[in-house]
Amino acid sequence: MLRTLFTSAIVLFATVSFAQIQTGKASFYADKFEGVMTASGEKYKRHKFTGAHKTLPFGTKVRVTNLANKKTVEVTINDRGPYVEGRIIDLSRAAAEELGYTNLGLADVSLEVIDPGDGKTSDPGRPIDQVSVDEKEFYEFGIARINHPKGYGVQVGTYQELVNLMRLADNLKNSYKKDVTVQVKVLNGVKYYGLILGQFSSREKAEQFREELRNKFPDVFIVEYNRL
Repeated sequence: MLRTLFTSAIVLFATVSFAQIQTGKASFYADKFEGVMTASGEKYKRHKFTGAHKTLPFGTKVRVTNLANKKTVEVTINDRGPYVEGRIIDLSRAAAEELGYTNLGLADVSLEVIDPGDGKTSDPGRPIDQVSVDEKEFYEFGIARINHPKGYGVQVGTYQELVNLMRLADNLKNSYKKDVTVQVKVLNGVKYYGLILGQFSSREKAEQFREELRNKFPDVFIVEYNRL
């Protein structure tokens, strides 16, 4: 059963017009994410010049400048994030090394769109709406809206493209035999979908399940439904 939980959130930073320069903090991917699927359907590769942004379309090319040393790098957006206040982009290790801040962890950067792309990922010929799903695949969903959920769940990730969410939800439900709940978040007019597994009566049971998931999903975390 797929359940949807609708919430809204207020963005803590101003809307930015990308005809201008966006400034903020840049982080970079930990090595443990090597080979992990990104929101676009591509696998993260630390030697490629890629990045995660909250709203820019996949395939967008941006120039990132380290404001401390004026070094620049051009990367292609293929993932979503970072979801930390003040951070505007999460870069691959290769890109962070080019900017010279891997020893610091974070850098103050400016970000400028240099090519808006064509709605595709950086893998030529793979439109976003076809990533990861074959045209002959079909999914049947029993959807029930829940207004006041209780207990605890384990969140696997946050996604913007429903096509990726559908396949992952199906795989997780079959693998772990747990109900799947989707939390719909609206950030600055853009919808994001949090994928949550299970509805546990106690935090202890949720923690046990989180440990079971960590081998495949290192960043899973526990959510308390009535606090979402």
